[in-house]
Amino acid sequence: MIDRRSLLRTSGAAAAGALGAAALSSTAAAADSDPTAGVTRTLLQEHPSPAEGWEAVQTLVQIPRHKESGRHSHPGIEVGYIIRGDVLMEFDDRPPLRLCTGDPFFIPNGVIHNARNVGTVTTMMLSTYVVDETKPLVTTY
Repeated sequence: MIDRRSLLRTSGAAAAGALGAAALSSTAAAADSDPTAGVTRTLLQEHPSPAEGWEAVQTLVQIPRHKESGRHSHPGIEVGYIIRGDVLMEFDDRPPLRLCTGDPFFIPNGVIHNARNVGTVTTMMLSTYVVDETKPLVTTY
């Protein structure tokens, strides 16, 4: 690993420019190779559930073209709706499900799944969860 401070002190501006270009290049390459790069989950609301120990959580998930959510599960159910885009919902225990704009979906408690954007625009999904409030909303694999 390059020590950026010592490189800048000993080599001056030319080294700083070269280091900056290398950092930008490696950052872009890492984003291209990371299948989950750019995926966002925005918390919209969170409320206690009528069932003690559970909570209702709603998020807006955005998945850029050619990207995916990554294999994960939730400690409760997920009820979702595709606002925009095309998704291949992949599961560990059943065949994949093709979802398009306007399609609803349901994922049972603990089921490992991956949402892969197979369309031409950033996919937007509204996901509502009823989950165990003592556990993380998402567990990745």
